[in-house]
Amino acid sequence: MTDPILYFNDVTVSFMARRGKTKKPINAADHVTLSVRQGEIFGLVGESGSGKSTLARLAVGLNSFASGSVVFDGTILENGKRPLALRQRIQMVFQDPYSSLDPRMSVRQQFMEILKVHKSIPADQRVAHCEKIFTQVELPVSLLDARPRQMSGGQRQRVAIARALLLSPDLLVADEPVSALDVSVQAGIVQLFAHLRSQLGVSIFFIAHDLAVVRHLCDRVAVMYMGKIVEEASTDELFANPRHPYTRALLDSIPRLVPDAHEHVAAPEGEPPSLLRLPSGCRFRSRCPYATERCANEEPTLLALASSEATAPHLASCHYANNLEVYGGRRSAP
Repeated sequence: MTDPILYFNDVTVSFMARRGKTKKPINAADHVTLSVRQGEIFGLVGESGSGKSTLARLAVGLNSFASGSVVFDGTILENGKRPLALRQRIQMVFQDPYSSLDPRMSVRQQFMEILKVHKSIPADQRVAHCEKIFTQVELPVSLLDARPRQMSGGQRQRVAIARALLLSPDLLVADEPVSALDVSVQAGIVQLFAHLRSQLGVSIFFIAHDLAVVRHLCDRVAVMYMGKIVEEASTDELFANPRHPYTRALLDSIPRLVPDAHEHVAAPEGEPPSLLRLPSGCRFRSRCPYATERCANEEPTLLALASSEATAPHLASCHYANNLEVYGGRRSAP
């Protein structure tokens, strides 16, 4: 087990929301603890609005935390502006590459501006460095002189990845980098992330809602619901032995080519509750087919469960995580 390069320790991120004539704080991330280890690809999944992007933006300093601490490679990060050297080591790939690139400038102009600001590469080596990075993301060097509108969606996302690699970061934060792409293009981008980890040794904090992508790419996975981490395990363990009803519902939603290939697991009913009006006890209980009175009265905590993986503890926040029957990798209600 390697040391964490990024560690969220009991982190809470709050925003002010208006309810009628008054403003009330809501916790987009609520006492979250998780870590990304050196050299691994760590996946974070959940529905839209669960708080995934909040943590991604917090990692690169675009969000502030109300409590807890964020540690990067042994350094405690403070809210507010971070030193230039630290910003070089953590880079982000956004979901929409078109909106994250300047439409008025060529790729070469944007890259050269970044290198000029950070001064990490000597001036006489910057052109060669840009061409080298383009080769690493499998793009023709001729596209360096193109503008974003002259490229396809997949090419723009590769440019966004290349831009993140310009400063040789230790950690890439990828916020749903394939969700806006066609399925055929997604496969190439996913393979690129795997290649970059293998060739460069860069750690990747990979955020997605597509579990099929996460299963193919990530070493460990955490599942987030309404600002809370509800389950965490190695990828193989999570997909073979999910221990939270929400995780099971997400896995059951993955499309399959063979209908009725597994026994159906009850899907959650309704929509996620508002963060302004969270249910008592377990946040998932209003949609959970297994909920009991205990779930309404007592909020579960994230606890370690028995796991086949000694290096990656299996954590779940469900009162009945140890009591759900197992059959062929799928579950039935207790």
